Amino acid sequence: MANLQQSLSLNPSFVGAPATPQQALAGVSSAAVAAAQQAAKDRKLASAEQLVLELGNADLRENALLELSKKREIFQDLAPLLWNSFGTIAALLQEIVSIYPVLSPPTLTPAASNRVCNALALLQDYERSRAGWVMLMGSNKSRLYPYDWSLGLGFWMGQCVASHPDTRIHFLNAHIPLYLYPFLNTTSKTRPFEYLRLTSLGVIGALVKVDDTEVINFLLSTEIIPLCLRTMEMGSELSKTVATFIMQKILLDDVGLRYICATAERFFAVGRVLATMVASLAEQPSTRLLKHIIRCYLRLSDNPRACEALKSCLPEMLRDGTFIPCLRDDQTTRRWLQQLLLNVSSPGRISVMQGGLDHILTS
Repeated sequence: MANLQQSLSLNPSFVGAPATPQQALAGVSSAAVAAAQQAAKDRKLASAEQLVLELGNADLRENALLELSKKREIFQDLAPLLWNSFGTIAALLQEIVSIYPVLSPPTLTPAASNRVCNALALLQDYERSRAGWVMLMGSNKSRLYPYDWSLGLGFWMGQCVASHPDTRIHFLNAHIPLYLYPFLNTTSKTRPFEYLRLTSLGVIGALVKVDDTEVINFLLSTEIIPLCLRTMEMGSELSKTVATFIMQKILLDDVGLRYICATAERFFAVGRVLATMVASLAEQPSTRLLKHIIRCYLRLSDNPRACEALKSCLPEMLRDGTFIPCLRDDQTTRRWLQQLLLNVSSPGRISVMQGGLDHILTS
């Protein structure tokens, strides 16, 4: 792996602590401090490379998965090392397919779920997307993960093998996302299955965050939409939010919008699920989930045929102010809802609805 070591740079925040005042007073030279920091860096790099090597050993793999999933935040550009090191991706795929037999009938255990999610975590790199996914999902760790935080690192959908510029095209060409689709096709609502779906959705979420039409074309060609719709119907709030985010990103791409609006069957399949979710949110509100639903509707209204259909099938609860309390502090989503209602209104009602909604939002 010597030729790969340069690609595995260390996150500067983990390189080592600066010299303390006591060290300075003791006359420790800056050169000595730098040497100590470099030595610490070298040890961590060597440790990561050794753990990657251990992934190829079935007897050592479980511990290596756990340790690497814990330490991913230390390293930048871990994705190229994982992809280019001999046998590593094959070992991760072995972990993924090894639990297929327990998907049906559903006998997946928490331990097995954690282990495969650690494998999925190594398709992702921690730091570069943490801020973005905190914005999407919130910052409450206890709500993000049904299991231990250290085992839940897989949910941070960062600049991973799936979205890293040096590995993304290889990831797609190898059709690796298809290995995750059986997890998204499960219906068990137990915690091990929910955690598995959530982590798998995160890998797809990492792909669509890149805003690449090639990614959208791949996902559409592999029938990701029915799998997202299934999760949007029966998943937990977190899974529904990530699945709806993926649907939103597909719609925001012109290719995705044209695909969904190409037939009445596709449009109404998406519209039915979105309407069902709106109805459920009236009983159990979720501002972050509502935000993505409204953005999906707004994007659909950009298509003339879809906009015409929405005039009759947009849920009444989006028109009558039911969700105004949820949106009182979310100016962006309020604007989206206003624009959506304007788009689907008849010309004679536009001025009335604009004034009425503004009044409700500010009262």
